[in-house]
Amino acid sequence: MGSKNKLKRFRENETFSNVIQPERSALTSSQFNLKGKWKTDYFKNDRPIVLELGCGKGEYTVHLAENNPKKNYIGIDIKGARFWRGAKTALEKGLDNVAFLRIQIELITSCFAEHEVDEIWITFPDPQIKYKRSKHRLTHPEFLKMYKEILKQEGVIHLKTDSEFLFGYTLGMVANRGEILYAHHDIYHNSTAPEVATGVQTFYENQFLDQGKAITYMQFKL
Repeated sequence: MGSKNKLKRFRENETFSNVIQPERSALTSSQFNLKGKWKTDYFKNDRPIVLELGCGKGEYTVHLAENNPKKNYIGIDIKGARFWRGAKTALEKGLDNVAFLRIQIELITSCFAEHEVDEIWITFPDPQIKYKRSKHRLTHPEFLKMYKEILKQEGVIHLKTDSEFLFGYTLGMVANRGEILYAHHDIYHNSTAPEVATGVQTFYENQFLDQGKAITYMQFKL
């Protein structure tokens, strides 16, 4: 994507009612005004809140919101030019249960209060295979600790990835910290795979499937 196109999307994001772009200083100084108030002040209802972390173009967020109108969905990514597509589609479809939040995921506890979130989706994150980059893995213990803080006690986390490495790593991380509800290393060749995991393919997922890669999926609680 050219820099001209990126700038155009950034400008358009500023006009979208479903895009929230807090200043980093507001997050680091605990000044974010929607923390603990997403239901009352933003969605204006009492429905469950579901996050998609590293939402990319936002296809999953929008699809889930369309299929589950009784839940509120928030796609989270630092790359606003990427989720511009999802935000625009949600507005065009009149979906009032979708928002996009432009932040770094390590600041998530500055945006959501304790037990404010019902579910978390992590879809096709960078597996960060090198050991030195392991702290950036979205299922690293430090991240799991943050998710546990903002999730309700029975809150579920979904991980969908083409990386067998990340799938195995996460199984290991969760084994001592929670409960695996479902796990399979090739959901499109498994008749028991939940529809919520197979019902939509992201742009990147389609590429992986075209390359013959298996898609792994798990659900777990912390």
